[in-house]
Amino acid sequence: MEKDREVRDLAPIIGLAGGIGSGKSAAAKILRDLGCAVSDSDEAARAALRDPDILAELISWWGRDILDKEGGIDRSKVAGIVFADANERKRLEMLTHPWIEKRRKAYFASVGLEARALVIDAPLLFEAGVDSVCDAVIFVDTMPEMRLRRVREARGWDEAMLRQREDSQLPLDEKRNRADYVVSNNDDLDGLRNQLNQILDRIAPPAV
Repeated sequence: MEKDREVRDLAPIIGLAGGIGSGKSAAAKILRDLGCAVSDSDEAARAALRDPDILAELISWWGRDILDKEGGIDRSKVAGIVFADANERKRLEMLTHPWIEKRRKAYFASVGLEARALVIDAPLLFEAGVDSVCDAVIFVDTMPEMRLRRVREARGWDEAMLRQREDSQLPLDEKRNRADYVVSNNDDLDGLRNQLNQILDRIAPPAV
């Protein structure tokens, strides 16, 4: 379906949604391998925190205690602030989301129609309204115990930390219902690839 595209003359735009630890990054890598260009919002968010203007603004809000030994942002300290206070989280998002969006638009404009599709891998796809620029949204569905295992191994989180962060987002059922497609990702990458390939064939059929 055609949505509110912010830039014309682009390949179809696909958004990725899912719970924390669902494997959106794995899905994005597969789509990249299938000829898509991927905008990684997590990576962009890390870059945003290195921007001198944003860095200065955050210090003015929360003091220099949020810095690490090298003088950069200690992301764990910022997480401790924003996940304990929804107002602080919203304030951070209002500062960083426009920065991220500007760079995503520039990247997609540079790619144009060269990629088979343009993929937005964003943890807050619906919350930030980024789904409005997508021609389709794919929800990566993963069992809760699998997601917990992944974040425990990759990030050192326990179940309470995972729950705290997910409570700050839309419920997973709502994300799933708002998506155009749902794929299952429970440690079967070949199966995930087959599902994504079939969906991509529908959204952006390969050139004949």
